[in-house]
Amino acid sequence: MNDMPFSSSDTPAEFLTDDSSGPEDSVHEARLWRDNGWTARIVKNEDDEGWAVEMIKDGEAEPALVGPWTMGRNKKDPKPLDVAAFNTLVKTAAEVLRRHEQQLRAQLHKAVRVTSADGNDELDITLDIIPDEDEPYALLSALDVFGEQIAQVQVAPTFKLSNASAAAWVANEFRRPG
Repeated sequence: MNDMPFSSSDTPAEFLTDDSSGPEDSVHEARLWRDNGWTARIVKNEDDEGWAVEMIKDGEAEPALVGPWTMGRNKKDPKPLDVAAFNTLVKTAAEVLRRHEQQLRAQLHKAVRVTSADGNDELDITLDIIPDEDEPYALLSALDVFGEQIAQVQVAPTFKLSNASAAAWVANEFRRPG
């Protein structure tokens, strides 16, 4: 495929479709690129007189990334998108999504390691928060040294997992806390 951006008059009709289900639906225009599951769109920056670029992953309603975009040579129109800029934007937007997923996972999953009640083994105690809109809850689980689950109870999503609370749960023979 040509690395130069197409103008809309040069773009074949099959590249102008809105379905982004495959390579045949790629769009490579000066202000709109759609390829490999991503769409880059140059938009007027509402905060000032410049331009912005938004990166939207296919199937998502909101952009994963919005940032300033460079002005073109005439200092009033945006610089056209090209393959190098698009690839850099995809990499950056994917990293933003990956970090967001890691942060969400860290908020919803906690783990500590404690000694078993008999003092002979270590147990991994995990808390997984289920953010259900109607009735959120959390699952408190105990895993042995082989990763096998030996106990699990449902607790409030506000349960605070710490070494002390985990040790107390183990000492209480895995009965539901509180």
